[in-house]
Amino acid sequence: MENFIENYNRNYIDGKWVEGAAGITENIVNPYDNSVITSVNLASLKQLKHSFEVAEVKQIEWAHSSVSDKKEVFRKAAEFLQNNSEQIITIISKETGGTLLKAELELNLTIEVLKETYNYMDTIDNVIEIPSTIEGKINKVYRQPLGVISSISPFNFPMNLSMRSIAPAIALGNTVVHKADLQVGLTGGSIIARAFDYAGLPNGVFQSILTTPDEIGDEMLENPVIQLVAFTGSTGFGKHIGRVAGENLKRVALELGGNNPFIVLQDADVDKAVEAAIFGKFMHQGQICMSINRIIVHDDLYEAFTNKFIEQAAKLPYGDQTNPDTVIGPLINENQIKKVLETVEKAKKDGVKLGLEGKREGNILTPYVFVDVDNSDEIAQTELFSPVVSIIKAKTDDHAIDIANDTIYGLTSSIFTSDIKKGEAYGLKIDSGMTHVNDQTVNDASNIPFGGNKQSGLGRFGNPWVVDEFTKLKWISVQNEYRKFPF
Repeated sequence: MENFIENYNRNYIDGKWVEGAAGITENIVNPYDNSVITSVNLASLKQLKHSFEVAEVKQIEWAHSSVSDKKEVFRKAAEFLQNNSEQIITIISKETGGTLLKAELELNLTIEVLKETYNYMDTIDNVIEIPSTIEGKINKVYRQPLGVISSISPFNFPMNLSMRSIAPAIALGNTVVHKADLQVGLTGGSIIARAFDYAGLPNGVFQSILTTPDEIGDEMLENPVIQLVAFTGSTGFGKHIGRVAGENLKRVALELGGNNPFIVLQDADVDKAVEAAIFGKFMHQGQICMSINRIIVHDDLYEAFTNKFIEQAAKLPYGDQTNPDTVIGPLINENQIKKVLETVEKAKKDGVKLGLEGKREGNILTPYVFVDVDNSDEIAQTELFSPVVSIIKAKTDDHAIDIANDTIYGLTSSIFTSDIKKGEAYGLKIDSGMTHVNDQTVNDASNIPFGGNKQSGLGRFGNPWVVDEFTKLKWISVQNEYRKFPF
């Protein structure tokens, strides 16, 4: 059996597991009780720069590997994750603070991403011929890898959100230098590296660095060999990446924050809407970019929905996330807990009404439900990333859509209604990358265009749209007959 904790708490550079050389050791802890899972010697800036040098050299050879060889690597990587699923699920749960349900879902999504590459891996070999107005000329359009990709992933769904960039990048002939959030370094980096190591991926095609921004600065953004920065995380840091990448004329793929509305129209089934909203808000304690942030309810259903939602939220079991019965586990760290509680206290001082007041128990926050919230209230305009939610009353269905759009974000959204056609029509009016009718906001798949509008990001993941993100186009014209020139 693999011992991920003892054997792979290191950096994976050029096919070797190496200790970090920064001279600093950091602990990865279980956010439930702060117990140490493992310790990591941080990688140095010099090691990171070396990784990019290796990636640049190895990319050329990898780009010319056959599709059949690439498919075999991805098949075996998926096989490795599946064969070690029980142990991996446990590590995901302990490291992220997510429930066992969340951990299993994350692993399954990760495997799906690997398998979906089979369906677009050969697009790199497709050549498109385009007619020319010049006699004797043939225009051909080739799709080529970008080169070296810098990948940075967050703490909440680290394995899936890492693999969502890593898999298509490698499948399309690029090499990747990846930095997971150190808090989840095993889940977001080392286990992925071990899967590709097992699968026989050539050395240097994928490298995993365990370190902190304090040690490496903006090297993951500025290194001259980087062709694209793939990042999932906060809008604030996404803007920083955009500025740095723009100055260096590097491409970006950014999946950022959200202020996701869950809309209950006048004709909705209240009980079903409550059931969906409970899941969409409290899955992984609300620490998902797609989590419901605002619940917008038609005036006619407001009281019934609010009462039932609060009743259900108050009953959710909380505690040790590795207990199969737990729904609400811990937040990721003390800073996040303090940030959330400060936001809650500020809202209370501003006069926002609490329908359900949560509590802190250890590193767990139980649900907080603010009611009669105005969309202009600070708490309604803040991505909460926690088991805290705002419920807003809408005068009409059209008013609900206006409220939903009144935010700087535009990641995902959902609408509950008894009229499917109306729901879809209203969904098109919401300025978000995704809208789900009669479902909650947390949905993902490897074959859809996943991404946001406005300040929720740039670009789209999912087949086939992700192909455009990680490749470039090359025009080759061939003059078969000699062309006569006017001078």
